[in-house]
Amino acid sequence: MEHLSTLDASFLQAEDADPHVSLAVGALSVISGPAPEFDELVAGLGERLTGIPRFNQVLHTHPLDLAAPEWVDDDAFDLRHHLRRAAVLSPGDDTALFRLVATLMERRLDRDHPLWECWMIEGLENGQWALLTKIHHCIADGIATSQLLARLSDEGTRDSFVSKIHPTPALSDSDRPQRSVLDPRHWIDQMWRTSVAVSGGAARAIEGVLELVGALSRPAQSTGLNGPVTGMRRYAVARVPMKDVTKVCKGYGVTINDVALASITDSYRAALIRRGERPGARSLRTLVPVSVRPTDALDAVDNRVSLLLPYLPVEESDPVEQLRVIQRRLTKAKSSGQREAGSLTVAATNLIPFPVTAWTMRALTRLPQRSVVTVATNVPGPQKRISIMGRPVVQLLPILPIALQVRTGVAILSYADDLVFGITADFDAASDVSEFAAGIERAVARLASSVAVPPKSVTRSKRVPKGARLARDA
Repeated sequence: MEHLSTLDASFLQAEDADPHVSLAVGALSVISGPAPEFDELVAGLGERLTGIPRFNQVLHTHPLDLAAPEWVDDDAFDLRHHLRRAAVLSPGDDTALFRLVATLMERRLDRDHPLWECWMIEGLENGQWALLTKIHHCIADGIATSQLLARLSDEGTRDSFVSKIHPTPALSDSDRPQRSVLDPRHWIDQMWRTSVAVSGGAARAIEGVLELVGALSRPAQSTGLNGPVTGMRRYAVARVPMKDVTKVCKGYGVTINDVALASITDSYRAALIRRGERPGARSLRTLVPVSVRPTDALDAVDNRVSLLLPYLPVEESDPVEQLRVIQRRLTKAKSSGQREAGSLTVAATNLIPFPVTAWTMRALTRLPQRSVVTVATNVPGPQKRISIMGRPVVQLLPILPIALQVRTGVAILSYADDLVFGITADFDAASDVSEFAAGIERAVARLASSVAVPPKSVTRSKRVPKGARLARDA
């Protein structure tokens, strides 16, 4: 039996801490018709879905968290419990579709069954239909989820942008600490293996730990964007041409992630102003997950992420200056060892007996969190358009859960010629979520148009690999 790591289990504990939270990640595939009959869908996707081992397994937990949860085969597995169908209300436009998606994502996955669902959504305009896939975050991070969902397509995983990511230095699987048992010899051996594996970056990691602790101990400026969440969600989408993003990357010597965060910054600034609030330097501390997944573990089903905690410069009114500041702050955060600190911390917690980490995490997730205001995660998707059951996927849209006082979150996904932003928001806190999505699109368009004027250097070097550098977030 496979045990959950501390990081995997933390998503269960965070969900348990708030009855209004569902920590499932999602992907919405909008597909050109004609829609298959439901029995045809079950037959067509059934083999692909059941071919994913984790989709046939259920969580086995222990009383009082005396041991880490385990994945065990579900002897009563029934595919039709997980494959479901729904329909949007007329006229079947994006507004109706996104309203239904938000409602379906609000619902928690049933822990008595494997932690996933796949919804066939009918009634879309232009003869289209959709598949909404939900997977609990304890199963996989963004990159692992992207790889899992790619297996449902006719093309599989061969055309993903993931293969172009240069991995962050991290522990290899042979050095990765396993869940500690109450055997001191095992514990000492794992501590020694981990210390040898990370010793090269230990000094920088310690500096990063201090940075992260300092960031999490300083409350962000109080705005309507942070606070308790309700049980209802809103969802909206921004789509921008990848050619515009690449143009900005090449023109200013930045990454796709820099451009994405700059566009989010500009839209959040507008959102604060709409609310009658003054955007300040400490208004928008953002959690940016960063992959520490080595390329030889792209198919591993688990969470392998670290994090950065930059403030997005919503106090700046000029979009180009926002881009400059974001690049400087991300460069500084990376060089400070924040990435290594997160990875080292996760590795270290796996060496501690599970009851200690579980009880600590449960206590922490019940405390009010005031330092992080939003989350923005960037996941590489398919380089080319994909198909499902011989039908082309015209849109592939990411969906991110929100929790722990974070009322909005943005999932960013590259799909063929587009960069797509999926915005999840608390229903009561963000009635303007569609305006927020439109603001992202305007921000990218403005940055692209600004490249026509020869830009000033924003980095020590303008060298950008062909096709622009890909973000490495998960």
